[in-house]
Amino acid sequence: MAHDHSHAGHKHHAQIDADAGDARVAWAIAVNMFLTLAQVVGGIFSGSLALIADALHNFSDAIALIIAFFARKIARRPADPRMSFGYGRAEVVAALVNYTTLIVIAAYLMYEGVARFFQPEPIDGWLVVWIAMLALVVDLITALLTYSMAKTSMNIRAAFLHNVADALGSVAVIVAGAAVILFNWTWVDPAVTILISLYILWHVQSEIGGTIRVLMLGAPPDLDPEEVASAIEAMDGVREVHHVHLWSMQENQPALTAHLVVEDCAWSQAEQVRGLVKQAMRDSFGIGHLTLEVEMAARSCPKTMRFGHAADQSGEN
Repeated sequence: MAHDHSHAGHKHHAQIDADAGDARVAWAIAVNMFLTLAQVVGGIFSGSLALIADALHNFSDAIALIIAFFARKIARRPADPRMSFGYGRAEVVAALVNYTTLIVIAAYLMYEGVARFFQPEPIDGWLVVWIAMLALVVDLITALLTYSMAKTSMNIRAAFLHNVADALGSVAVIVAGAAVILFNWTWVDPAVTILISLYILWHVQSEIGGTIRVLMLGAPPDLDPEEVASAIEAMDGVREVHHVHLWSMQENQPALTAHLVVEDCAWSQAEQVRGLVKQAMRDSFGIGHLTLEVEMAARSCPKTMRFGHAADQSGEN
């Protein structure tokens, strides 16, 4: 009974943490929607393309947070017969959607910035500065709401990077507005727009690879497949390991499947050997989900591959 009570208490606290995280994301969505409206109105009345560009990026922040919010909800659904691995990868898919959206936005901003160089328009520098300062305050509030969650969630991290890029964009817009006020340098406005787009692309290229790796079933970047395989083969009773597949079920959940070839002399303890290998993988590499097919050395698979499987390359079963 004590065990059941403890388990129930753990689930209760986990639910409280999840609900608190959802509330922070919801507040971040609300303030970003408000800011987007303020920036669009300010950009129209001031004539600033950089401010409208920042508004568009800020709107993408809100959309990113909305996607992240619902992905968090979906990811917590339990596994079922048709989704036996659960729904955790909903957050990874959401991250990819958000990064792809950022690429589209950056391309559009660059196009508009170049076009404005050839067709400059008058700009109200003071209105640009005041709206951009409001934007910066909201960006900082959003960052505070999502920072802690971004450390452990690829999904929230993608939304957080939207916000970081927007905060720096707001600073750049303030600089552009000040340049207009002090020197009447209207060219700074489209220049800042182009810089914002380049910064967005730089952020995306540094983060999107990890998202794609998870979706493509690639090995976790912090685990060396050869090191994992060698560690298994170094254990007593193990002849070799082949058909190794090392991937991430979700962002922070490495998984492994392999064929474990047990020495003939240790075949009577094959289950014990398998159990020891599983424990070693959990302790040394944090691999919690393992599936090991045990083979006797004298009857192991012919034409084996250390990593992957021949069928993976030929398309055959």
